[in-house]
Amino acid sequence: MTSMRTQAPETDLLIPLPADGETWDPHTVHTHFLGFSVPEAQIGAVVYFRYQPAFPLLGGGVGIYQGTSNVRPLDVEHLNWWNTMPYSQFEDGRLSAANGLTLEVVVPGEELRVRYESRDGRTSFDVTQLGVSPLVARGSLMPALEGGTDPAQLPGGSEQFMHVTGRLTLNGEHHDVDCVSIRDRSWRQLRPEGQGFVDMPPLGWTPLHFGDDLALNAFSFEPPHTDPAWAGLFDVPVDGPFHQGHPYVIRNGEISPIARVERNVLEYHPQTFQAVRQELLTVEEDGRELRFEGRAVASASLPMWHNIAFVDSVFRWQDELGRVAHNSYQECWFDTYQREIKKRADRRVGA
Repeated sequence: MTSMRTQAPETDLLIPLPADGETWDPHTVHTHFLGFSVPEAQIGAVVYFRYQPAFPLLGGGVGIYQGTSNVRPLDVEHLNWWNTMPYSQFEDGRLSAANGLTLEVVVPGEELRVRYESRDGRTSFDVTQLGVSPLVARGSLMPALEGGTDPAQLPGGSEQFMHVTGRLTLNGEHHDVDCVSIRDRSWRQLRPEGQGFVDMPPLGWTPLHFGDDLALNAFSFEPPHTDPAWAGLFDVPVDGPFHQGHPYVIRNGEISPIARVERNVLEYHPQTFQAVRQELLTVEEDGRELRFEGRAVASASLPMWHNIAFVDSVFRWQDELGRVAHNSYQECWFDTYQREIKKRADRRVGA
């Protein structure tokens, strides 16, 4: 059986700069991604810190969206995304960014606090995130980037499901936050952003958490036999694999590798082109199968990397026992797919 690694808790604080006399590749990044949702109000939120230590600069911000009609980034309820800010470092476990975001690592590997207030004071949040799963190790996710990072830099990454509680004020309207969301981070990884650098089908991130007895995490694209929208654009082996990285299931703290992932999109958003209704099948190394059905209750196109389309969403998932979980779903793709899918949409409008 494949062994799944975990990361040391102190990696939460790892955002190093080059030492005196060192020169790092300008594409080297560290990241912190965090999120939360208010499913009953169809609200999702993304928080992202993107450190570029070679310069050094900090980028990222906050995107809070409601409903599924957020076609452009500025359609969302609140967006505050900066490409360049002064590089920040943790002081006593707390890091503050110039755009009003504060990340506090209260207990590494276990507890975080994330705060934000907009310039006009009409949007703010203060949420605590408590780990409900191990701090699972992960590496690079884009095929063209695998092996592109210098091993001498000791690159790494982690993922963890978090129970998020607190308060959100969105344009003057108050909401209680009580959800489970995944967070992830990277350090010393290379993220080249050149046009056409990565050519692959849309990649979807499906972290599902139904309780201590069942959670799973997978990055995957649609298999050819599901008649995906990308058919004819990319050369994907019919027998797979259809996942990236190392998908896994967590049951009561025990991590089990997933051997096969099949994600079948049943409906696409007519304007953003992301999956809004889909099925997910996972097969573990011992042959155990799990099946899920999901639909988007909130979604939005948001900034993320350059030369990429990125959509974040809140999905309502249901397992074979009828249990329901609301979790984030992210999808990204590059220019080859975007141009073709837009041409098809334009033809349908003109028909």
